[in-house]
Amino acid sequence: MREVMTKSMARNIFYGGSLFFILIFVGLTAQSHRYIVTTSTDVETLSESVVLGKHVWEKHACINCHTLLGEGAYFAPELANVMTRWGAEGAEDGYEMLRAWMEAMPTGIEGRRQMPAFDLTEEEYRGLADFLLWTDSIRAQDWPPNDAG
Repeated sequence: MREVMTKSMARNIFYGGSLFFILIFVGLTAQSHRYIVTTSTDVETLSESVVLGKHVWEKHACINCHTLLGEGAYFAPELANVMTRWGAEGAEDGYEMLRAWMEAMPTGIEGRRQMPAFDLTEEEYRGLADFLLWTDSIRAQDWPPNDAG
């Protein structure tokens, strides 16, 4: 081996290293996609109502105040297990509890964090409740760490 690196040697190392890391990146991206599609997402229980609830969640930017599975802001409570905390037994219980809670907001108590009024339709309430029930039922790797969220 030579003591001095030539331009062509440096170029070959650069291209070879770049190609190597690009291949690793593409492989890890494909593996992550496969894991999300086959293992991470509970597709069997994913209904149209759950999808609508996710759209409501995104449309009203709920993640700007709440966390869901640890992602989001910490202004308001974690909602990954909110239906368990409320003791919802099924879709109808979840819908009634969520609707009552959201319609009671804002309470008007001075100095207290308040949830804004979103004026959702009944279908949107049901979708959001189903989305939160679905989120509560997925395997979240023991998140949140306690029942209080």
